[in-house]
Amino acid sequence: MASVYDFKALNNKGAEVDFAQFEGKVLMIVNTASKCGFTPQYDGLEALYQKYKDRGLVIVGFPCDQFAHQEPGTDEEIAEFCRINHGVTFPLMAKIEVNGDKAHPIYNYLKKAAPGILGNAIKWNFTKFLINRNGTVIKRFAPTVTPANMENDIQEML
Repeated sequence: MASVYDFKALNNKGAEVDFAQFEGKVLMIVNTASKCGFTPQYDGLEALYQKYKDRGLVIVGFPCDQFAHQEPGTDEEIAEFCRINHGVTFPLMAKIEVNGDKAHPIYNYLKKAAPGILGNAIKWNFTKFLINRNGTVIKRFAPTVTPANMENDIQEML
């Protein structure tokens, strides 16, 4: 796989999303959870999305329940939680795994393209990957990096 545009995944309604549709956009892909200490980052992610979506930013959330069972809900419950509690309008995908034998192929690609400090594995919820308009993974952000702290990197790519 040459770029993120070569992948497909199911959205939270079960429809296939071809990432080729995001060609020419700046993408942020993030693994999310509803019962995590970092869950308030949904607010910051949505703020970035609202501020920059008209300039080409797309944020894609991939709910994941691999970290301390912090995303136990169904895709429908997750979407409702995000909408009601955080006003999320950016695309949410179906719940996936990001590590191990069942990790979604897009996450295997992202981890290889932007390894973490202590190896490729995703360490926790809200690990974020920033991808430029050409589909190249530019940067990986740790869960502790808030969306506001990524704004300069996003602006440079827009």
